[in-house]
Amino acid sequence: MNKKSLTLFSILGIFLVLAFSGCTDQQTPAEDTDSQKIEGIVKIFHAGSLAVPFEEYEKAFEEKYPNTDVQRESAGSVACVRNIVELHKKADVLGSADYSLIPKMMYPDYADWYLMVAKNEIVIAYTNKSKYTDEITTDNWYEIFQKDDVKYGFSSANDDPCGYRSQMVIKLAEKTYNDSTIYENLIMKNSNFEVVENADGSFLIESPAEITVNTDKIFMRSKEVDLLGPLESGAYDYLFIYKSVANQHNLEYIELPADINLGAYDKAENYGRASLLIESQNKTIAAAPIVYGVTVPTNAENKAAGVAFVKFILENPQIFENAGQPVIKPAIGNGNVPADYDGLVEMTA
Repeated sequence: MNKKSLTLFSILGIFLVLAFSGCTDQQTPAEDTDSQKIEGIVKIFHAGSLAVPFEEYEKAFEEKYPNTDVQRESAGSVACVRNIVELHKKADVLGSADYSLIPKMMYPDYADWYLMVAKNEIVIAYTNKSKYTDEITTDNWYEIFQKDDVKYGFSSANDDPCGYRSQMVIKLAEKTYNDSTIYENLIMKNSNFEVVENADGSFLIESPAEITVNTDKIFMRSKEVDLLGPLESGAYDYLFIYKSVANQHNLEYIELPADINLGAYDKAENYGRASLLIESQNKTIAAAPIVYGVTVPTNAENKAAGVAFVKFILENPQIFENAGQPVIKPAIGNGNVPADYDGLVEMTA
């Protein structure tokens, strides 16, 4: 073979190597490589009121990361946290209807950061089967509730933030409506809840380890979403529930004054007059504006996927918004927040 042939062969070889390399690069873009790193089962414990948006997040997340299988377990937020810290169940994401449960119940052993991601408020929902719907208003609901044939519902204050928030709302209503008998007439006469009044106008509601209620007046279940079917079937008349859940289930509802609905940031001082003691856990919870929190527990088995799921929530706020839960943007972070969320989170002091 002469020198000219060798030169042509060498040039052809170099060309083929470069061409093959270029094809290889095109077949494995960086985005696909990143997606392949997120795989496996993604276990999520979340509040019942997060069921609708998290179902949508699950579908969209699995579409982006086809090698994942999101498995969700819905319960009251307190029950979700207790599953992790007391029963030592493993979760890759925890979504709570009360962000404060994360630092109060999970720090430092089961979590070291959280994000505040969305807001809500308490309303009173009803259906066309409910009694006195042509009479009830924002101004007289507590009077309608005292009628002998009216039955109202709420979730357990021991298991579910919506439950203890409902108790707080009813007690806070006394000042707003200038009627100091509201909580006594609606709750204390029909259950074993107690209240300690303080001279400064604040108060502590005591939720007993075993809550008993007069079932002729009160309909109670562990978490708020378990109350929806019975309400729609006419088992009782009115339900204290999150506004987002009422909208998601096409329920009628009356809105409550901002002074008591736990949905207004500028009313935080007034809300702060209310606290509730969960006697079975020796936990005292102060009323505050309703804010949802998320974290990846320290015992997560698929931590990378958990972190990715939370990032997906931050990058797709429209799913929360479409479910009627206004997002906090940027999300507010506390603790050892992963660097993955840089630019998406504003840290608290």
